[in-house]
Amino acid sequence: MEISEFLPWAIFAACSLGALALFHLFSSSQSRASERLEELRDPRLRARDRDEGGGGMKSMIQRAAPALSKAITPTTELEQNALKIRMANAGFNSPLAPQVFLAIKVTALAVGALLGGGYGVTSHGLTQAGLTSLVIGAGAGFYLPEIILRFRIKGRKERIFLGLPDALDLLVVCVEAGLGLDAGMRRVAEELEEAHPDLCGEFHLANLQLQMGRPRREVLHDLGVRTGVDDMKSLVAILIQADKFGSSIAQALRVQSDSMRTKRRQLAEERAQQTAVKMIFPLVLFIFPGIFVVLVGPAAIMMINGLLAN
Repeated sequence: MEISEFLPWAIFAACSLGALALFHLFSSSQSRASERLEELRDPRLRARDRDEGGGGMKSMIQRAAPALSKAITPTTELEQNALKIRMANAGFNSPLAPQVFLAIKVTALAVGALLGGGYGVTSHGLTQAGLTSLVIGAGAGFYLPEIILRFRIKGRKERIFLGLPDALDLLVVCVEAGLGLDAGMRRVAEELEEAHPDLCGEFHLANLQLQMGRPRREVLHDLGVRTGVDDMKSLVAILIQADKFGSSIAQALRVQSDSMRTKRRQLAEERAQQTAVKMIFPLVLFIFPGIFVVLVGPAAIMMINGLLAN
């Protein structure tokens, strides 16, 4: 047998041994029974493990993320802050979210290189085509988490944008009924949690920060940055200005709510106008061929039969 037939098996064995070595490297050196015995002897270990995220797969991922993401971690503080904002826009507010995301990109890069290289070696051997398959697989694996993150950010921003007018209407009612801005946000988060979970989650986090003693101006500013929605940033700017100059918050909320509702209606009208253009492609590709066959088919068969008879 030639060496090319043994090469895929050798690659598989090397990758398996590498994965096993990484698992033993990042997993705990003690068994779970020994860890529990140590926790019974010293209760402080239990509190420390709970603060670190517990054991199991989650703890292993947290330990492995810094090492895996070290190679592609942004070097400047500006790039690091930009990555944190993108993760917050996607709904990941954990401090470890950027490291986990970069670790996923590195892992996807390795998996893509493995799959692409295996396919290239199996199909084309050790040639330029096999190397091209490896590069394409590695690139696809590296950029796939980035594409998924962009789609998640886009969908979350759209959900927050569509739910913001309803939340503002209810917030206006709460403020005019005598509740403060903090209590109104808490009430809105409780009432609309099932209809708009993303927006209510941001309100819950803002209320939690207010209860911890952070200034309202900073909390509102962080709320606009985390969502990444322009209308939310405009609302936050209006609320900060109203709080600074002591103007009516209810009137500012009502004006902003009417503006957002108008913008949402205009967006719906724009999408309705685009429907006719978007339906051209499925009509031409799927419906028109069937109609063409039904209408022209019998005439074509009759013409063929006439020509054959002559």
